[in-house]
Amino acid sequence: MNTNHAESPGCHPSDLRPLSRRRFLTGCAACAACAALRPLAAIPASTIADESLLPSDKAKVRLVFTHLPPQQATWPNIGYDYEGRKKELTARLTKACPDIEFVPATVKNVAEAKQLLDADQEIDGYLVYMVGIWTGAGVEIAAAGKPTLFVDDLYGGSGEFLTAYAAAQRKGLKVGGVSSSRFEDVAEAAMSFACLKKMRASTVLDITEKEQLWGDPKAIQEVWGTKVHRLGAAELSRAYQMAERTQAERWAKYWIHKAQKVVEPNRAEVTRSGAMYVAMRDLMREHRAQALTIDCLTLFYGGKLPAYPCLGLFQFNNDGLVGACEGDLPSTLTMLLMTYFVNRPGFISDPVIDTSKNQIIYAHCVASNKVFGPRGPSNLYQIRNHSEDRKGAAIRSLMPLGEMTTTIQFNPTRKEIVMHQAKTVANIDEDKACRTKLAAEVKGDIRKLMTEWDRWGWHRVTYYGDLRAQIETLSALMGFKVIMEA
Repeated sequence: MNTNHAESPGCHPSDLRPLSRRRFLTGCAACAACAALRPLAAIPASTIADESLLPSDKAKVRLVFTHLPPQQATWPNIGYDYEGRKKELTARLTKACPDIEFVPATVKNVAEAKQLLDADQEIDGYLVYMVGIWTGAGVEIAAAGKPTLFVDDLYGGSGEFLTAYAAAQRKGLKVGGVSSSRFEDVAEAAMSFACLKKMRASTVLDITEKEQLWGDPKAIQEVWGTKVHRLGAAELSRAYQMAERTQAERWAKYWIHKAQKVVEPNRAEVTRSGAMYVAMRDLMREHRAQALTIDCLTLFYGGKLPAYPCLGLFQFNNDGLVGACEGDLPSTLTMLLMTYFVNRPGFISDPVIDTSKNQIIYAHCVASNKVFGPRGPSNLYQIRNHSEDRKGAAIRSLMPLGEMTTTIQFNPTRKEIVMHQAKTVANIDEDKACRTKLAAEVKGDIRKLMTEWDRWGWHRVTYYGDLRAQIETLSALMGFKVIMEA
């Protein structure tokens, strides 16, 4: 096949122009019109996106406003209406961050900061909003070791913000910083607290026969508080045998109807995938889990899986939970963390690098077709067989083009995150290797991008959007070092 051929996700795959988000949305409307001409598939009565599975506890964040008494001459100015400003900011944060309970306080000096720290109980973190200078309170609060976010109320706290943030970074404290006139930047950073709270209330199912495959469950629990519950092939086989076959058939019909085309698998194969999905869904409900990863290749090649799980993992990711390949715990936790943070699914891949085109090609047999989140638009997908052994059913997702992506991997053992960015340019049509192949032009040095794979493994997780700033803030609050690999 022609390795340069790219298919654009829309009603007309022969239109190969780069696809912007605007064209993507327009194409989705056209696809809906095309679908309306066909008989509607019965939508399954329930999906995995049970709200009862999602963590509901709010993060409790101390909202600390720091400033001197208003009668003192300093930035922003003498006589400044601090009380009015604090009331306004509290209201805006409360509205913008519904998953956070803000507990406001005002601190005017280091002594008051110490008193606040001594009195605080069960606080998940601190948002220090510097509306004036110079109190010294921010440095004192950050030194306590809790995740802390410094925010500069521009022209009010600027001098203290810059010096305190720089000092905290140099000391390796768990401190993020926002200095922006765009309030949404503050709200997005603040949602890190809610994300970390949800991680502490989450469970990952790891289906494998191996004692340890990828990742360290102990390190995961120490860093995020997330429980990893291991199941063997026998438990999955039991769930598969008990899976309601009517549901499996309805899912198969639904996936086939929604697909642009089905290439190799027959209806019976897709129905087996439907039963595997129902089995995995039932296990997630049974164990109150929000994510599932499965050592699919080992188990399938060993005759311990009656069907590949690819379509089921695809459905999990579309619906706002996490389905991850190959028992890869670091990628699974990366996906769960980011699902809570940005509400978008990640795409695990085995990348291929083409230096002649300054491209990285993200390749795998599981990929969401709702890259902007469960409530976002859908792109086209095809149902193929699994690439390596030409068996089962898998997904080829034709993802939107012309979009910046952010690709990452968290390592809880080393407390590091690796990251690069690239702009999507093509959905590669090539028979070799995994079915979904998304090509993207690398932002940075592509040769540098070839230097971290021995330490991090072959997998990365790709997200649509320029998420670098948000990820750097989240990483800072966890005390992780960011490694830009391109």
